[in-house]
Amino acid sequence: MILLLPTFQTTTPLQPSFNNYNHYPLITSIKHQIIHLNLCKTLNPSSINSSRSTHFHKLSAYYSCSRRRSSYNAVENDGDSFRISPVGDWRVSIVPILDHWIQEGRNVNKVMLQRITWELRKYRRYAHSLEVSEWMSDRMYLRLSPADMAIRLDLIYKVHGIDQALIYFNNITGQMKDVEVYGALLRCYAEEKSLERAEDVMQEIRALGLEMNTISYNVMLNLYCKTGNYEKAKSLMHEMEEKGIKKDKVTYSIQLTACSSSSDNEEIDLILQKIESDHELVLDWNTYIIAANVYMKLGCVDKALEMLEKAEGLILTCYKKNTGFNFLITQYSNLGNKAEVMRVWELYKNVEKMNNSGYKRMIPSVLKFDDVKAAEDVFVEWESSQLTYDFRIPNFLIGYYCRKGLMGKAEALLDRAKRDGKPTPQTWYYFATGYIGSGQLPEAVEAMKRAISKCQRGWKQPSTDILIACLEYLKKNKDVKEVEEFIRSLVFKDIVSAETEKELLDYSGISKEDRDSNKSSERALIVVGEVREP
Repeated sequence: MILLLPTFQTTTPLQPSFNNYNHYPLITSIKHQIIHLNLCKTLNPSSINSSRSTHFHKLSAYYSCSRRRSSYNAVENDGDSFRISPVGDWRVSIVPILDHWIQEGRNVNKVMLQRITWELRKYRRYAHSLEVSEWMSDRMYLRLSPADMAIRLDLIYKVHGIDQALIYFNNITGQMKDVEVYGALLRCYAEEKSLERAEDVMQEIRALGLEMNTISYNVMLNLYCKTGNYEKAKSLMHEMEEKGIKKDKVTYSIQLTACSSSSDNEEIDLILQKIESDHELVLDWNTYIIAANVYMKLGCVDKALEMLEKAEGLILTCYKKNTGFNFLITQYSNLGNKAEVMRVWELYKNVEKMNNSGYKRMIPSVLKFDDVKAAEDVFVEWESSQLTYDFRIPNFLIGYYCRKGLMGKAEALLDRAKRDGKPTPQTWYYFATGYIGSGQLPEAVEAMKRAISKCQRGWKQPSTDILIACLEYLKKNKDVKEVEEFIRSLVFKDIVSAETEKELLDYSGISKEDRDSNKSSERALIVVGEVREP
């Protein structure tokens, strides 16, 4: 997480744009002092030795490196500009940075904090965004508007869940509960796919005489479509038309997606005609990508290709083309059109600065055609690009090699990739599956242990077949403790439920007496934790 907080006056917002972190913004004619705050350790603002600069002050907090690398963004506010980079450990508080800023006597105002909150939320740094929102009212005693409360409600839901969000909503005074606040609660229930509660919120909005906006309608339309309530979605569309609620691109996109359930080509054509004839609507490539996807599901390949051609034309007019090209590559790959995949890739490289996302789309796309040579060539291009090392990119080839039983090539690539990055749980899971397929069960068990030791709690990747294969091997060796420790480690990481744990223990043939004798041990964690990289 990097907060740049200059104190010079400016009338023009700083808006540098970068596709990756290999190109840091060059700010000329500004002398600056850099203070590094290592947030991987406990922060003590009073212990930070800072020196002031008359022109520029930069606070940078270096966390452990995130896999997601993104562009810098800058916003300007009353002479105090700041830049936020979405990198960092969400578990480490950023409140000490804000407190330190105040202790230095620097200015902080509401607009500035609102923008920081918005920027962090934009990059899905929800815990940090909530911290800033709470700091704004609890530390700075700034009065929150209904819009601020709506954002906080959304953040509380994302960080703490629906129950805490509802508590916060109920504590908001009646006069502050406007359509934005109700809309935020509606979105919470929609994300929960809680149809009945979402409908209750809609009814309450209507009963209070609040004017619903297009966004709230879109939330409900999307929920109806996701839950298969297409008739209710159509009824809500009619309500929008009767009330004169303007449809936007999102509304039309939801309509298009819903058409895939009805298999009605004519309805899709009609919606597209409405979209293209709506002169107030600014068309973008995403609409045509969605239409192409719907046509593909209905088996209308020619129409899907026509939509992709239109999407490409709009992508080329965009300032940022990466996301659009990524979707094009995926869609042509799904259509089985290798020639178009290769053509778009060459065009992509010629008209846009490449970042990791492009390689993450291209390699699996060509592997769908079993063109491992093309995938390897793209991988070599990526290695030479000097982009931030993302282990998910070599993982595509490692996974392919393991599926094909090419364990020698997989191991060679792992050794090569480990020079620049660290294997992920997925890496070791690929090896576990590959070793099982090749009959190398001892290696499979060790790879699975490494995957478990590195994964986050709740990892749901391992298939039951792979886990049982590992248990079968351990069971044949008659090592009761190791079998139980392996199973307990799965439970500790929430990979399997307690009920599944019992089934696995029963399957492994461990007697109740053996279980009881080992129950006091937490060695499952120790054994898994003892696995080391070779």
